[in-house]
Amino acid sequence: MSTTHPGTPWPLGSSLTARGVNFSIAAPAADRMELLLFENGSAHTPHQVFELDSRKHRSGDYWHIEVEGLGLGCCYGYRAFGPLAPGAHGFRPSKVLLDPAARGICGWDVYDRPLATGPSTNAHACLKAVVTERDGFDFQAHPRPRNSWQRTVIYELHVGSFTKRPDSGVDERLRGTYLGLIEKLPYLKGLGITAIELLPIFAFDPADAPPGRDNVWGYSPLNWFTPHPGYGVEADAGKLRQEVRQLVAACHDAGIEVLLDVVYNHTTEGNRDGPTLSWRGFADLTYYHQNTDGEYLDVSGCGNSIAANQPISTQLILESMRCWALELGVDGFRFDLGIELSRGDGLKPLDNPPLFEAIEADPLLSDLKLVSEPWDCGGLYRLEDFPARRIGTWNGHFRDGVRRFWKGDDHSTWTLAQRFKGSPDLYNKKAVTLGRSVNLITAHDGFTLADLVSYNRKHNLANGEDNRD
Repeated sequence: MSTTHPGTPWPLGSSLTARGVNFSIAAPAADRMELLLFENGSAHTPHQVFELDSRKHRSGDYWHIEVEGLGLGCCYGYRAFGPLAPGAHGFRPSKVLLDPAARGICGWDVYDRPLATGPSTNAHACLKAVVTERDGFDFQAHPRPRNSWQRTVIYELHVGSFTKRPDSGVDERLRGTYLGLIEKLPYLKGLGITAIELLPIFAFDPADAPPGRDNVWGYSPLNWFTPHPGYGVEADAGKLRQEVRQLVAACHDAGIEVLLDVVYNHTTEGNRDGPTLSWRGFADLTYYHQNTDGEYLDVSGCGNSIAANQPISTQLILESMRCWALELGVDGFRFDLGIELSRGDGLKPLDNPPLFEAIEADPLLSDLKLVSEPWDCGGLYRLEDFPARRIGTWNGHFRDGVRRFWKGDDHSTWTLAQRFKGSPDLYNKKAVTLGRSVNLITAHDGFTLADLVSYNRKHNLANGEDNRD
């Protein structure tokens, strides 16, 4: 058995020390915790188990331990012990849990999502976290382009699909990958764009989909720190992080900023009956909005809603943003259903959301481009009064007005003029600060650009969802 020390509550996740690796995890209502070490990602059982003593391995809401002799590539998971009752934290110690702050994930070859539901053990079929480096991005060699909002043109794309077809012209081995996208930068540069917005590249579960189908879009994250391995050339967690850095560096060298479409509003754990994979197992009530009966409140349309008003949730999201911005070099974020992150207890809309205030007060995030959807699936829509100073919002009215004009709809000229003037009719007849209103023509959740000017209504019958998507 390896020698251990109490460790420290910071940094979150796993981090290298002079003697080994420090582990830190938030679990405020847990009675006790176990750290499990696995020989590799395919291992069915842990080869070492360390019980964390609350008297020496706990500081406030955080459990921590330092284990000597460990290093990069170490695979690990947790078991959390505590009460299991309606309206209380749903601890299930039979489940091996993925560290929410893990920067690498392994075990995909043995992973079985259904086994993460119910009371049965999933140790033989669980995902494990991987200890990785936490090096900073080399901004001296590849500085941020810092393009002004006035000349910013954003091109949204899906990393896995953009270069997947043979006619993309990308080397066969690199198609559908972070590195494959680098080969298309001259093409993108030629279009006149100044930024690419990558559809979700947080690690997600392809099995989170209707029977017989795979999740391709990635809008139900499994983890907020790890790049999705399906877009990597190499399976190794450390090499995957380096591939993302290579993409960002190449974009910076080309004068192109990299924005990430980030999903902090919900997770792949779904509703109360969904799998216990990570967040739910550590701090159910802390991370998710719930009613007094323990039922999840859902304004994401995906089964759960993150309680970003909770300090531990805020801290985890901030640390995720710092990971991508400072370690991997990205230049900004677009918050999926971002207004959900402004909801407080009972989903009450807040005018001063703790998360947004923390983001704007963080000097490490002060030079990023920040954009949000101003709506969520609960009917909240705040455009002119979006509750953040530095976060711009998608102006869907621009898309709608331009489309109506292109189609030749009656009485569409005045609206188009308003959009070209900066939408003063939507902003109390005031000039809008640059970056506050982000005009879009089309995006992933609407018509493609070709369809936008070709059809009156959508024709997505081939996807098997009855044209409802």
